[in-house]
Amino acid sequence: MQDNHAEARRSLLAELDAEVAETARWLGVARLDAAVRDAIAMVPRHEFVPRWEWPHAWENRPLAIGHNQTISQPYIVAAMTQMLRLEPGARVLEIGTGCGYQAAVLACVAAEVWSVERIPELAEAAAARLARLGYANVHVRRGDGALGWPEAAPFDGILVTAAARDIPPDLVDQLAPGGRMVVPVGPGGREQVLTLVTRDKAGHIGIEPGLPVAFVPLITDR
Repeated sequence: MQDNHAEARRSLLAELDAEVAETARWLGVARLDAAVRDAIAMVPRHEFVPRWEWPHAWENRPLAIGHNQTISQPYIVAAMTQMLRLEPGARVLEIGTGCGYQAAVLACVAAEVWSVERIPELAEAAAARLARLGYANVHVRRGDGALGWPEAAPFDGILVTAAARDIPPDLVDQLAPGGRMVVPVGPGGREQVLTLVTRDKAGHIGIEPGLPVAFVPLITDR
């Protein structure tokens, strides 16, 4: 079958390689793990955006997906996935399903992904899209992301795709010993700091600020 996006994919991967090397001081690595890079290459990003955005689907920038939401820039998706340092058997929680693109990337790296989306229309569409594309290890539901998915906890990795003013305590509680959470912290709509939260084997929590980013705000019912 002809791959109509092959050249665009190669160009994106080359751009990501360069950007990761440039931001190594924040990511802690100068190159993506092979599993993360392969996931970015394999997930058909054009399937996660409206058809009128298909000419731009493999560009390294966010795109509108409706409901005042965006599909994240591929570099950010790759960087956040890299920061989780997932093992093949990992269980991952994503907060903010959106169109499902980040969940699909996580599904290529981890064993199972649970994803929570606040907007019902996005949750329903993402669940259908992920099922259609064969990502059977992703579970999607509509809910308040700040509360996580407690009945499926604990998680080896938690990834938050919206800006929290403070690190959500319920999500910290759902992090497994040895687990890692990546969350943008700061006011929504302005620059935030991509923050790494870790829980060591003894249960101690570590917090490490990193890459400057800009995300929509995490909205909670609390």
